[in-house]
Amino acid sequence: MEPLSLPAYSYKLKDSGGNTYILDLVRRKYVLLTPEEWVRQHIIHLLYAHLYYPLSLMSVERGTKFNKLQKRTDLRVYSSEGAPLLLVECKAAHVPISQATVQQVAVYNQSIAAPYLMVSNGRDHFCWHVAPGTTQVTPLSFLPSFPEISPKTDF
Repeated sequence: MEPLSLPAYSYKLKDSGGNTYILDLVRRKYVLLTPEEWVRQHIIHLLYAHLYYPLSLMSVERGTKFNKLQKRTDLRVYSSEGAPLLLVECKAAHVPISQATVQQVAVYNQSIAAPYLMVSNGRDHFCWHVAPGTTQVTPLSFLPSFPEISPKTDF
């Protein structure tokens, strides 16, 4: 797989039937290792190990409906209360991030309404904050950590 500009980690691989599989910590199973999956697993590691997003609040390839069409989002993160918090669109390292990629995550977010968006091909990463109740987006130079963006609960 191609080198990425994401933190390296000790991933687990296995070979079966002539294919290579990588352990997905979110789904807790081995999944076919594709160039896009390589990026997604590195993003999951970044979120979990470096930005403190709980694995238990992540969802991979979750279905969503848009204009009566069934679509799948690459990665979603939820708040502790179960509200969408972050929507991530992953592309393979050799696929440039284009306006179409950004439009894809924006379209998905029309029905999901996550306040944070990210697109990455493992080399280039773009993040935005979406103002609550609007489609107004502000580019971010970095993705905030989970403690920075997770709603606080007072007990």
